[in-house]
Amino acid sequence: MLKAETASEIPTRYPGPYIIEAENLSKKFGNLVAVNGISFRVATGECFGILGPNGAGKTTTIRMVYAFSPMSEGRLKVFGLDISREWRRIKSRIGVCQQENSLDPDLTVLQNLEVFARYFDIPKKEAREKAAELLDFIALGQRANATVTELSGGMIRRLVLARSLINHPDLLVLDEPTTGLDPQSRHQMWNRLEELRGRGISILLTTHYMEEASRLCDRLIIIDHGLILVEGKPEELIQKHVGRNVIEIVGPTNELRSFIQSRHFRYEDLGHRLIIYCEDKGELYQRITRDFCKEGCLMRLATLEDVFLKLTGRELRE
Repeated sequence: MLKAETASEIPTRYPGPYIIEAENLSKKFGNLVAVNGISFRVATGECFGILGPNGAGKTTTIRMVYAFSPMSEGRLKVFGLDISREWRRIKSRIGVCQQENSLDPDLTVLQNLEVFARYFDIPKKEAREKAAELLDFIALGQRANATVTELSGGMIRRLVLARSLINHPDLLVLDEPTTGLDPQSRHQMWNRLEELRGRGISILLTTHYMEEASRLCDRLIIIDHGLILVEGKPEELIQKHVGRNVIEIVGPTNELRSFIQSRHFRYEDLGHRLIIYCEDKGELYQRITRDFCKEGCLMRLATLEDVFLKLTGRELRE
């Protein structure tokens, strides 16, 4: 756990209403338009998610936000500062947890944090104290003198998170922070991120895990082909686009298809499987089970994954 800070120790958080303001943001690589004129705002203190299939423009967008990749067109402000002119000041107040493991394998766990602190001109004594505090926070205090090569995948991801916090950031940018982790490691990471949000740190998150987005994000956007498809709170998007419940039938008959079409339900026909989105409290499920699917079918609560698949499609992306 991070120790409780006194009022004099707490870094001043950005006081403005929006920590990120993007207007008609675009990024082109030659003839390829990776991000196509998107606009969004991230409120100070919230966790904001960017979801989308592979190649949708998620990572490209956040790389522009933390000034790694210059935008092609549009306007982008972070902390109220124009990123085209104030990118050095902006980068000094951001913590970035990238997908890639960029830790130095020749250094110990503690040394990786201490060396990284030099980029922010943090005094050596302060850097060591902060590094030790962060290692305790991510439950790696006992591995301070171990080398990176001795760590598991989950430990490495937690260490990358700790490194991104060394400069007391106002904004934490996380690019798929739990990809490849086992369930225990993933839940441990979620707990730490919830603690950080509770401390006033704003979070910008990309993820392929819909459960992660539902749990962590106050609001989110789903993008595809560089465009924003929807924006809102997870629970509101679920209600608007798929409803309360989902009924799944494997091997639907033509009679069932005709019945569903005649009732004008929202549904997807995948050929071998029929997915019905509804507000049903059990009546429709009982009717289908009784008249069309005597071997039974599945009824469950709708999730953000249902929204994601409905809007972006079910085909594989490379």
